[in-house]
Amino acid sequence: MTEWESSKNSPLDSSVLVLNRFFAAMQVVTVRRAFVMLCSERAEAVYVNNGNYESYDFESWRELSKMREYFKDDGDEGEWVRTISFDIRVPRVIRVLVYDRLPQADVRFNRRNIFARDDNRCQYCGRRCPMSELSLDHVVPLSRGGLTNWTNIVCSCAECNKRKGGRLPAEAHMRLIQTPKKPKRSPILSMKLRQPKYTSWRHFLNEAYWSVSLK
Repeated sequence: MTEWESSKNSPLDSSVLVLNRFFAAMQVVTVRRAFVMLCSERAEAVYVNNGNYESYDFESWRELSKMREYFKDDGDEGEWVRTISFDIRVPRVIRVLVYDRLPQADVRFNRRNIFARDDNRCQYCGRRCPMSELSLDHVVPLSRGGLTNWTNIVCSCAECNKRKGGRLPAEAHMRLIQTPKKPKRSPILSMKLRQPKYTSWRHFLNEAYWSVSLK
């Protein structure tokens, strides 16, 4: 078994897009998980080179990694994992070889996706806060018949949440900075696509797959 070197903020904890055999996006996993799939021959690395898709098993990807100059013009920030005997490039995309699960069609309604949809901003004052300082607010309070769904839940800072209390925004003389909606695509995915190192994902995330549920 290969011994991977890990540390705080390790590349092993970055993300890898997983495709099925038909190159349709399925999910996102950590680099650590992706290498396990490559080593067990359950998946292959996919590298986008000038618009072309190149496929590599673990051994051929390791050999390619020896030629660092090969990756210099791909626009990726490039992360590498060091083992006892070699360095290997982190693949941004892998394709499974053992089954063909189709993409899920819905975006999960959970706290993480709500925070991502609202960009970690209080939807009343517009201030961006750490997640630990944000709460979820029912625009129409439960006591007034409000529902717990995409269109009635927003991020709120503690100060605005306290100010609004159990009232409607208008009653508290407050206004939402945007109307809450159910996202058409994964908010987490949208946040990752802002990072240069995940640019290659766009080749596999056309409009047919924007609604893939990614963990």
